[in-house]
Amino acid sequence: MDFWLPLVFVGAMGLALLLYVVLDGYDLGVGLLLPFASDDEKDPMVASIGPFWDANETWIVLGVGVLLIAFPQAHGVVLTTLYLPATLMLMGLVLRGIAFDFRIKAGQSQKGMWNRIFSVGSLIAALSQGWMLGSYITGLDTSLLGLGFSLLIALSLPALYVMLGSVWLMIKSDTGFALKARGWARLAWLPMGLALLLISIATPLVSDRIADKWFALPEFLWLSPIPLAALLCYGWIGMALFGRVRYRPVLIFFALAAICLLAALGLAYSIYPDIIVGRMQIHEAAAATKSLLFVLWGVVLTLPLILGYTVFVYRIFNANVVRQGY
Repeated sequence: MDFWLPLVFVGAMGLALLLYVVLDGYDLGVGLLLPFASDDEKDPMVASIGPFWDANETWIVLGVGVLLIAFPQAHGVVLTTLYLPATLMLMGLVLRGIAFDFRIKAGQSQKGMWNRIFSVGSLIAALSQGWMLGSYITGLDTSLLGLGFSLLIALSLPALYVMLGSVWLMIKSDTGFALKARGWARLAWLPMGLALLLISIATPLVSDRIADKWFALPEFLWLSPIPLAALLCYGWIGMALFGRVRYRPVLIFFALAAICLLAALGLAYSIYPDIIVGRMQIHEAAAATKSLLFVLWGVVLTLPLILGYTVFVYRIFNANVVRQGY
């Protein structure tokens, strides 16, 4: 029990953050795309995420909550080191929330201002999340190399979000606007792939430990399906977007989600058994077993409820955004 219980909480935290990246990623992507749409297109774009975006953000609250309760030492170190980007991320999310509500109530003369605030909030949140992820992978390294890697991830994550947002709009829009969203996805496809390639090259360079875990034999052989599967998904997405294969937009979205899942599995392998790379192990940072057992009941009750609510909302509001109205 002492061994497995912290791993259960790490798994719950990882699942919550993975779902956040995929689900809140697409509505952040819609916010990033908003400046490139016409005035007539912006209301349907925001309507496409309207029923979901609050629920999507619940996952990051759950993930950070599990970190705080189950691994208080790691929580203190991570959020102390990443205080500035975490604060900027929260400011971006607050700006998005304010703009989302006020743009509906504002007159036509002010709606453009709230649209811009919504987009700026989305960009700030995406960049901050990328910086935090990059810093976490390097073990919160503040050297020039570590900061450069964090900057690389910060500039790369918005490309993934734009892809997710574009494909989401393809799913939720009529034929005319879906073609425009497909054009946005085509433009983002190559930058996203380049970003993934650069990250794959840079990650072992900034961490000798990660390099040793991936490139030693025979580990390299049985780990190779992870990058190969990600490459296969990426190639299929390109063929679907550029008309080489027949597709449904929802399949492209699931392929993007699969890339995120494969990246998460690779990251989990890279850092295990640490919870902060090179600084703190999972079992060292875990709270007392009695505390974890007490909190486990909350996680067991909360996680299925959030999952069930998420599925319910997506089933209720699964119609085309044009038919839903605004």
